[in-house]
Formats: sequence, C-alpha cells, structure tokens
Amino acid sequence: MDWLLHLDGNILLWIQEHIRKEFFDPIVIFISSLGNAGWFWLVLLAVLLCIPRYRKAGMTGMVAVLIGFLITNVCIKNMAARIRPYEVVEGLKFIGTKPHDFSFPSGHSTCSIAASAALFATLPKKAGIPLLVLAILICLSRLYVGVHYPTDVLAGVLIGLFAAMASFYLMNRRNKNTKKGTAA
Repeated sequence: MDWLLHLDGNILLWIQEHIRKEFFDPIVIFISSLGNAGWFWLVLLAVLLCIPRYRKAGMTGMVAVLIGFLITNVCIKNMAARIRPYEVVEGLKFIGTKPHDFSFPSGHSTCSIAASAALFATLPKKAGIPLLVLAILICLSRLYVGVHYPTDVLAGVLIGLFAAMASFYLMNRRNKNTKKGTAA
C-alpha cells in the first residue's frame, strides 16, 4: 500500500511541476469551485425539475447526487479519514480554498460524475456530453489544485458512476410501478 501512496504523491508533484501554470490557476480554481458543495449540479438539477419535459432527468440526477453524498460524505470520508495531500506530500502546495474535511474519496468527483452521468443517460446527447466533459474537468481540477490524491478522485468517479446507475435503475423501477398502478 505504501507504493500506492508514494505514487499518488508523485503524480501530484508531477502535475505541480509540469502542468500548473500561473495563467491557468484562476481558470482551474473557478472550474473546481463549480463542485463546491455540489452547488452547480444542484442548481442545474433544480432548474430541470421545474421544466416538465426534463423533470425525470432532474429527479434522476438528484437521486444520484443523494446516493453519492450518502456513500462518500456520510460514510466513507469519515471512516477513511485520509489527510489532505498538501498536508502530507512534501513540497506540494495547494491553490484556492482549503477544504475542511477529509480527502478520500473526492466529494467533488462523486457529485459531478453522479449528476453528469445521470443527465447523460436522460438528456439529449447535445446537453449530456458537455455536462460530462465539465464533470471530468472538475475531477481533474481537484488534482491540479492539490487538494486530492488521484486515488481520491478515482474513487469519487467510481462512486459517482455507481450512484448514477443506481438512480437510473430506481427511477426506471419507480416509473414501471407507477405505470402498473395506473393501468390497473
């Protein structure tokens, strides 16, 4: 396990050394901030809930975000209690706002992937693809700003995908049960 922790830290130092550029910093910090407390995704999903044509997409996304939140922020983060990389990796400097919770898994990644994957599955592709790209950028931004290890982000992505699939399944099952009830 030590080799993985070492690799995680070295990847962040490589990003800091070779990819971080002062002129990118404000752009990446802004992209990262879109995931703060899931605000961007929650606002988007709330708007979709208000539009009858997209209500199912909004509800599927909300359920996905809720599932991801419960798994990541309520359960795993507190059990794993992983310290942020900028506190442990010698020479790593974070940029932006200092988070006040644990590192593993990435809540930004979980929420972004959960919402965007749910929307990708339920909206037209011309809307779903840009949202998926934004979610990936938010995930990568967490590495750039130095507040998450790559394994934190990877775990968040996997949990987000699981949450989106679970939500899609639950919503489809709910819709089938609703149709059965009205057909009787």
